[in-house]
Amino acid sequence: MGFLQKIYKHVPVFAQNVMVSVYGYGWRRRRFGGVFEQEFRGYKERENFTAAQWAEYQKIELINLLVYVIDNVPFYKEKYTRLRFTKEQFRNFELADLVKLPYLDKDELRQFGDNTLLAYNKQKGNFYASSGSTGTPTRIYFSPLMHQKWSAGFEARIRNWAGLDHFMPRGMIGGRRVLPEGESKGPFYRYNLAEKQVYFSAYHISPANTPGYVHAIDKHKLVYMTGYAMSNYFLARFINDLSIKAPQLKAVITSSEKLSGEMRDEFFKAYGCRTYDTWSGVEACGIISECEKGSLHISPDLAILEVLDENGQPVKKGETGELVCTGFLNYDQPLIRYRIGDKVTLSDKTCSCGRDMPVIEEIVGRTEDVVIGKDGREMVRFHGIFIDIMSIIQGQVIQETLDHIIVRVAVSKPLSISEKELIRKRAVSQLGDINVEIQEVNEIPIGANGKYRAVISKVKQRGIIK
Repeated sequence: MGFLQKIYKHVPVFAQNVMVSVYGYGWRRRRFGGVFEQEFRGYKERENFTAAQWAEYQKIELINLLVYVIDNVPFYKEKYTRLRFTKEQFRNFELADLVKLPYLDKDELRQFGDNTLLAYNKQKGNFYASSGSTGTPTRIYFSPLMHQKWSAGFEARIRNWAGLDHFMPRGMIGGRRVLPEGESKGPFYRYNLAEKQVYFSAYHISPANTPGYVHAIDKHKLVYMTGYAMSNYFLARFINDLSIKAPQLKAVITSSEKLSGEMRDEFFKAYGCRTYDTWSGVEACGIISECEKGSLHISPDLAILEVLDENGQPVKKGETGELVCTGFLNYDQPLIRYRIGDKVTLSDKTCSCGRDMPVIEEIVGRTEDVVIGKDGREMVRFHGIFIDIMSIIQGQVIQETLDHIIVRVAVSKPLSISEKELIRKRAVSQLGDINVEIQEVNEIPIGANGKYRAVISKVKQRGIIK
């Protein structure tokens, strides 16, 4: 893969589009082949479950998972045996017993995710990096079977609820670096013919480049936009500020960052359509998605999502708590009581859509500062500069001026010269020609709310997103 990436940087755009399409063909077969259709039908049928049926379903799935991991996953076998749990106990587990099990923290996932957290008999698969909103991505193991189950859930509960399917042409703004360098010239997207997908660069969204983005939406007859909420918002806002007439879409589906009312308004003004909020992640241990009636529902057949207070107790409806996830799909790298780092507010309402699936009032998420490039581009995501540098525990990007950023890293051991150069190169590839200062620290200070900010900008911001 590294060899192909090196080639990709040096071939013309049409050849890059061919490479992206070939990759997209394999990616499509991996996700939508095999058991996809069978799993999809199961997800749709279970939408009619009652609360009692959901509870029984989750109990059975939890028991199956726990009985499996104590025999087949070294990490859990050692931990649960040490805590005197037995397979016989797990066979008689109730949902209420889940709180007796210890958490799985992100540091444990980073440390053991590619060794003892993998099942002895794992299927052949691949690792994919999470978005790492706290600075350092985790690596999640996907087999094709698990990928198909996850994709079926995504289709049933996210695309379908927005009136869409995976056959429809779409625009995506995500973390992949489809243009090699920050100073690259347009077009600022690449086309995946196999999936009718336009993959837009999240790193070149600026007033000057916006007409090129809109041209691609029109040229490829896109039906909907998806991807990072903030990046999509920046594009829609520039479209509106410049009074550009964009093609009308069927929906915008956002993820990764908190979706605000202001953002929904900008999307409607730009594209004349509704926005659907979602929460999931590469960890694939849960989905929260917005139905056609505007409610956010937990999907109980993908995971158990506990919403807990600071003492580890379930919050009451109307209260906000930490999400702790136990995924049902990934038996190759199971995540049990995983502290994913996000918060939600439980709702005390029922939804008129008729689905007896728990309702979330709000996905609290994280709101970071916006970093502004010298050419006007805006972005909030910088996890890519830390990927695969294993000594980095936490990372933070601080914009001092338009042409000076500080990359502050908490490390387990000093960075090598080559690792520092890699960080600089990645930062420049996102923001263009800027001065990058790297600071190694023992820890990154937390704020008054008990968290640390992954992105801080001291450059004057344009308004506040609420």
